Amino acid sequence: MQIFRDLPSLRTGLASLRADAGRIAFVPTMGALHAGHMALIAEARRRASHVVASIFVNPTQFGPNEDLSAYPRREKSDAAMLAQAGVAALWLPDVATMYPAGFTSHVNVDGLSARLDGEWRPGHFEGVATVVTKLFNQVRPDIACFGEKDYQQLAIIRRMTRDLDLGVEIVGVETQRDHDGLALSSRNAYLTADQRARAAALPETLVGAGEGISAGEDVAAVQAWAIRYLLDSGFDSVDYFLLSDADTLEPMTRLDRPARLLVAARIGSTRLIDNIPIHP
Repeated sequence: MQIFRDLPSLRTGLASLRADAGRIAFVPTMGALHAGHMALIAEARRRASHVVASIFVNPTQFGPNEDLSAYPRREKSDAAMLAQAGVAALWLPDVATMYPAGFTSHVNVDGLSARLDGEWRPGHFEGVATVVTKLFNQVRPDIACFGEKDYQQLAIIRRMTRDLDLGVEIVGVETQRDHDGLALSSRNAYLTADQRARAAALPETLVGAGEGISAGEDVAAVQAWAIRYLLDSGFDSVDYFLLSDADTLEPMTRLDRPARLLVAARIGSTRLIDNIPIHP
């Protein structure tokens, strides 16, 4: 696996990968890799001749009270995992490369970015959209793989890619889960043993609520039940628990089209998100 830390060497190295006319699939990450990331790499390898991954802890998508300084950084072990998984090239830019002095340009996706996490994390998705646009321009992949666990992020990147004619095929990869159903996330490492046990209520509540809505139960009543259940199960707060249109993420009051049930809840100092698809 080739490792690049500056743009000139990245462009030279990727030019050699493209020389055999193979397709390049890209998996952008913030590191602290786990089996969920490896599923993205595996899907990328199925779809392209070469896989490029990046690790960059993007400061512009963290809010003032969020965990940028505490976010786990494991470059050496992450690189070893990627090399073992068959990644051809790893892009490791620093903050100065991504946001050089005088940087003032930003990408915002109206509508989609304002809902759900957009209400609770102002500026987060502008940071995501901006860094992903830059990474796409740097790597110029044919395909990019993102996890469905961050479903709102996936929807925003799909819309941004279409709107800006970026020419990248966006592939969503099914959420990877632990034995008790909890979605794999780098932030799970923040949980104490007791919190980790209680966190299993999150996927349990999603499945139960999904079954109720699919059976025709009142959506508002099911959402209210789900919030109460999470709080009774040991979560400290619930930011949202909503049935939303699978494409626009607009809230839905009845299941009459493909939908996504999305939740964000806090346990201790850790904020967990998850979602499942629901079809009429």
